[in-house]
Amino acid sequence: MEHPKSVGIWLRVSTEDQAKGDSPEHHEKRARMYAEAKGWHVVVIYHLEAVSGKSVIEHSEAKKMLKDIKDGTISGLIFSKLARLARNTKELLEFADFFRLHDADLISIQESIDTSTPAGRLFYTMIAAMAQWEREEIASRIAASVPIRAKLGKQIGGLAPFGYKWENKYLVVNEKEAPVRKLVYELFLKHKRKKTTANSLNTMGYRTRNGIRFSDTTIGVLLRNPSAKGTHRANYTTHKGKNGASILKPESDWVFTTCPAIVSEELWNECNRILDEQQKKHHKPGPRAVHLLSGYVACACGKKMYVYHTNMVYRCKTCGNRIPVGDIDEIYHEQLKSFLMTETDVNQYLQKSDETIKEKENLLKSITEQTTTLRKKMDELVNMRIAGDMTRELFLEHHKPLEEQWVTLQDQIPTLEGEIAYLKVQFLSSDTVLQEAKNLYHRWPSLPPDEKRTIVEVITESITIAKEDIHIKLAYLPNAFRNEGNRQTLY
Repeated sequence: MEHPKSVGIWLRVSTEDQAKGDSPEHHEKRARMYAEAKGWHVVVIYHLEAVSGKSVIEHSEAKKMLKDIKDGTISGLIFSKLARLARNTKELLEFADFFRLHDADLISIQESIDTSTPAGRLFYTMIAAMAQWEREEIASRIAASVPIRAKLGKQIGGLAPFGYKWENKYLVVNEKEAPVRKLVYELFLKHKRKKTTANSLNTMGYRTRNGIRFSDTTIGVLLRNPSAKGTHRANYTTHKGKNGASILKPESDWVFTTCPAIVSEELWNECNRILDEQQKKHHKPGPRAVHLLSGYVACACGKKMYVYHTNMVYRCKTCGNRIPVGDIDEIYHEQLKSFLMTETDVNQYLQKSDETIKEKENLLKSITEQTTTLRKKMDELVNMRIAGDMTRELFLEHHKPLEEQWVTLQDQIPTLEGEIAYLKVQFLSSDTVLQEAKNLYHRWPSLPPDEKRTIVEVITESITIAKEDIHIKLAYLPNAFRNEGNRQTLY
């Protein structure tokens, strides 16, 4: 024998309706009569008397009803009319979706809707169409608002770029991450290798926002992101790829707004120029130069000159032009004398120097705060171990990585403190600045090879060897100040 259908009765009557004599008892009686006529068994009544219909889905009785549907306690719900179930269209659609998912019926007496009948199932189809339309409308409205919010510089979802944070829905500098973000550009400019940059950061104890080691891929993403130079890019991806992966939108949809800069535009452009050149060549940069001027010496015919084998001579394979390594190194040194003794904008130099000191101080502050946080975490683990709340193996597993990172960061503190003290003394006056520039010529012979090479890469544009003369073109752009006008060609 087939068991009768178990149903519930939904009673929600406003205070105003009750004042007019439209009582809950009246609605319950009518619902029971309908169930009896259908041969159904009423097993539960959900009481929401005097509850506003603006939002009912979070009400305890509504949650109980949904649970009963899910558990199979009831397979249908009777109510006097749709407005009594929910006046909120969104919630009404959610109820309909839930009932359809669990093969349960909605019965509205006044609208003559009974989804256990063919006509009622047509109502379900219409409800489903309404729900789809509602979802598409919401998605359309959100999509339309995204570019507008992006143009206003407001948050449109997603995490802030490394070095920044969202504050009151606007992008601001993250004081802890910004020094590390700047260090990424400085290290890459020095090494010209993403992997070397990542290894350097990891060795110094820095980690990503998620606490993992930096990789060459992460470095590439950070270098390419224009936020560091003060240009925030938004509305440039959409989640339509496989497995929800983001894919790029057409560039015409991208929105750019200003944000606080972490590095100079010149530094950002130079790092990205290097990336572009490496991408064009489709290969990783070669090993570090063995000779001081390798890669800069070229023949007047336009071909690069290299030192082949153990013969200490730069030679052009095309026309045979040559010059001894020692001779061109000495000539380059002499050219530094007149070049480095030119006048510079001292005020601008000192201003940039002060910024450099401040950045180093911010980096020191960030490291100090990180070490304090790490020490606190380690102390907490020790206390848990002492209290017997953690096994020895689990303690070592969690404590050792923290200790290693703490030791590495601690080692950076005295180095940074020394650098800051050095900078403050070095840039104490304009006389010191000019004197140091002039002294570089005299100190050149005693400088380590790596330091010489770094200076060459910063100030040298080209060295051309002709039969009768040599052309050395220098573009002096010190890190402390970058003036496009400070260019000089020496012959």
